[in-house]
Amino acid sequence: MNTPSKSKQVEVVTSARLHMGFFDLNGSIGRRYGSMGVSLNAPQTRIVVSEGNAFVAPDYIERSKRVLMQHLGVESPIAIKVLEEIPRHAGLGSGTQMALAIGIAISHLFDLKLSLREIAQYIGRGARSGIGIGTFATGGVVLDGGVDVEKQVPPIIAQHPFPAQWRILLIYDHGFVGVHGSAEQQAFKVLTDSSLASTQQLSHQVLMEALPALVEQDLVTFGKAVSSLQAYNGDYFSPVQGGRFASRRVSEVLADLYSHGIKCAGQSSWGPTGFAIFADQTSAELHMQRLQSQFQYPQLGWQICTANNHGAIVNIRNKGELLG
Repeated sequence: MNTPSKSKQVEVVTSARLHMGFFDLNGSIGRRYGSMGVSLNAPQTRIVVSEGNAFVAPDYIERSKRVLMQHLGVESPIAIKVLEEIPRHAGLGSGTQMALAIGIAISHLFDLKLSLREIAQYIGRGARSGIGIGTFATGGVVLDGGVDVEKQVPPIIAQHPFPAQWRILLIYDHGFVGVHGSAEQQAFKVLTDSSLASTQQLSHQVLMEALPALVEQDLVTFGKAVSSLQAYNGDYFSPVQGGRFASRRVSEVLADLYSHGIKCAGQSSWGPTGFAIFADQTSAELHMQRLQSQFQYPQLGWQICTANNHGAIVNIRNKGELLG
């Protein structure tokens, strides 16, 4: 039986991610999905894990913990204290980040030396997208290579830093819950494949527009590719989410941004959170102030953040040093 040091605590800090979309919803080549996303510096998930029963976490967190403990043969009681948490079911990857944080903390607590791919497989993450795993590992902008016929966790095939001066505006709809759980699984069962021609064109744009533009810090060209990616995904998932974007309120905001020439904008994953990328802090603030004045829905929330160009942070300390 694995036994941790009773004086050890493991703190894990990880952050939200944007899932900008899949670039292969056809799958005829033998791999399917493949996606692009970026790690954000906010909002964050921060947990502290130690031996014992000092804290009782919410049920969905306890379930992840129990699954991991069962797979790993861990019998000692483990306490998880949640200090910060990414909003759930908002399209920002909260579930994957929390599960990976718990897994990496248990691995350090018991000196198990688990890889992120192993943790993801144990808890059933990465069934379609590897973006959350990639951003947890390295931060920045990541591409995964989709899943193969054996349904392995998607490999990360590219990673680049996000330009430091660019800013990301998050548009929240606190009155809307994004598709998740069994509804998400059912959606993928009923949707039919995208055309091979549109998939090939989009893959070409991701490779020959998005990635070079990112390296060259060309927001206009990068935004053009992101816009195509959003259209491809929005049209594909429209029968399930009721339109190109899930939230009517966020959709109105995005339409306004497009009308003002902001093309690097869209919805993260199933939403409802929308995003827009600007060249600098001043531009982001000016647009946010204008939007706040124009769209006064009480359900909407706004946040300017940057990308996170490093992976999750793990701190191992003695008890008392983290919780104070």
